[in-house]
Amino acid sequence: MKLSTPRWWYERDGAARSGAMPFARALLTPLSWIWAAVTARRIARTAPTEAGAPVICIGNVTMGGAGKTPIARAVAERLRARGHAVSLLSRGYGGRLEGPVRVDPAVHSAADVGDEPLMLARDATVWVARDRLAGAKAAAGAGAQAIVMDDGFQNPSVRKALSLVVVDGETRGRAWPFGDGRVFPAGPMREPLAAGLARADAIIVLLPADLPEVDPELAAQLRGPPLLSAHLQPAAPPPAGPQVGFAGVGKPWKVEAALKAAGCDLKDFAPFPDHAAYDDATLTRLAERAQVFGAGLVTTEKDWVRLPGAWRAKVTAWPVAAVFDDPAALDALLASAGV
Repeated sequence: MKLSTPRWWYERDGAARSGAMPFARALLTPLSWIWAAVTARRIARTAPTEAGAPVICIGNVTMGGAGKTPIARAVAERLRARGHAVSLLSRGYGGRLEGPVRVDPAVHSAADVGDEPLMLARDATVWVARDRLAGAKAAAGAGAQAIVMDDGFQNPSVRKALSLVVVDGETRGRAWPFGDGRVFPAGPMREPLAAGLARADAIIVLLPADLPEVDPELAAQLRGPPLLSAHLQPAAPPPAGPQVGFAGVGKPWKVEAALKAAGCDLKDFAPFPDHAAYDDATLTRLAERAQVFGAGLVTTEKDWVRLPGAWRAKVTAWPVAAVFDDPAALDALLASAGV
């Protein structure tokens, strides 16, 4: 059973909103100390190995929802534009295949290789491997001149030519990308912020389409590595007419907000846990809810590839893309890594 991301993780003062939250944080804090210590020890004691091609890691310091995959896709596209043969590499979370295996959308399903790799493989070369080093070597052996690794910042087995940390730039209201800074499971952090930033070559703040610039307070907290910004822009207009939306991603509430900001006539929205599997009963309930409003169904590309085949014609996939505000700064970073 998958659990939804606790929204209070990302509230700066979330502990004060509910009497249950301080108790939960206090109960989970000792486990967070263990998590942080194990992560730090693994990173310190593992000697990274060359993969045979430069590896650009797109990672983060939180548990999900920062926007790594759109950034990985954008970086891969930029490398292809510079004339490189590029492969994307993923662990293939949620897929049954251990790999290394090159993803083929005509052969594989999300149950085989995971949803994000299947989505990316529709227009790019993608490999999945539980063993990241083996996957990187397989990609290099197949001719990749550069490898963009989606996630894996805390995985020390592969030598990285460039480590880019993606940060969610949504800071309006009570939202803060690091919550109160606590490590999982007491908070959203994979490791303490200072430890992660110390290994980063640059930080990419991914902003919603309707938020013009990085919050100055957030920028001050991210001092150290070079800071780039990008915006998550609609790659196509949302579907016309009334819609009922749903999403099983790290922060589904961001999908709801993005659809509304893009002008979608959103009548209702259903959040699901990240990588949630959709069965016929669940989708039938969503369709019945849409009928109440005379609406269509809309979801993310990542969710759409997880739908049973019969449902794909009944649901619109709404694509978005990360667009760098200063592409030349990204090019300079890539050049510094030799790609």
